[in-house]
Amino acid sequence: MLQILRRTTAGMLLLMIIPLVVWATGWRWQPGESDALLRVLFWMTETVTRPWGTLTSLLLSLWVLWCLRFRLKPALLLLLIMNATILTGQYTKSYIKDQVQEPRPYVVWLEHNHGLDDREFYSMTRKARGQRVDQLLASDQMLPGWLKRHWAFETGFAFPSGHTLFAASWALLALSLLWPRRRYVTIAVVGVWAGAVMASRLLLGMHWPGDLAVAVVLSWLLVSFATWLAQRFCGPLTLPPAERKEVAQRENGL
Repeated sequence: MLQILRRTTAGMLLLMIIPLVVWATGWRWQPGESDALLRVLFWMTETVTRPWGTLTSLLLSLWVLWCLRFRLKPALLLLLIMNATILTGQYTKSYIKDQVQEPRPYVVWLEHNHGLDDREFYSMTRKARGQRVDQLLASDQMLPGWLKRHWAFETGFAFPSGHTLFAASWALLALSLLWPRRRYVTIAVVGVWAGAVMASRLLLGMHWPGDLAVAVVLSWLLVSFATWLAQRFCGPLTLPPAERKEVAQRENGL
């Protein structure tokens, strides 16, 4: 368990860099960032937004299973553990959001610039909220249409960030499960993707840095436990003896 905690804690600290830098610099979101940059980040966000998040989970699940090469029974069990971790995070996020009821940054901006009453706004149904956002921004020529539509679609509360919880959980799962197999490229790619998703939530006006930080901590807790379950019931995560021999030969130049 100690080795698992070392890996997941290291990953958590790396993911924490984004919200900590935002806090340290005092950066605050305002609309008007580069449209090209925002569009790329929007695509990152879309990999987590329903229904695409389901496809992302499927692809990452299959890739992790391929990297580990478990037999059928432990592979199916690991598949269940990984996706149960993601779903648990999302249900936990929804519960906390309903309790805290923190408005999103773009909602605060609408309140200051378009006369939106945030209490009245969040008392509406989700469909009515989306329609209200459409009405307020119909004549706004500064914001791109795709961003207006995204705001109208994402009208829930802010704290904590569900997108961050999803992406950070997958990044930590990749790190904790695949580090013993030396799948460093996969770990790096998934980690960069998770960082891009986190940055997108800030720059699109969807979350405050605290929303990201708490989501990363929740993902750390969930993934640490999930990795212990995987190691306990699915088999060792280290390289099999044959692969260890091949790696040693390559490193020795044989």
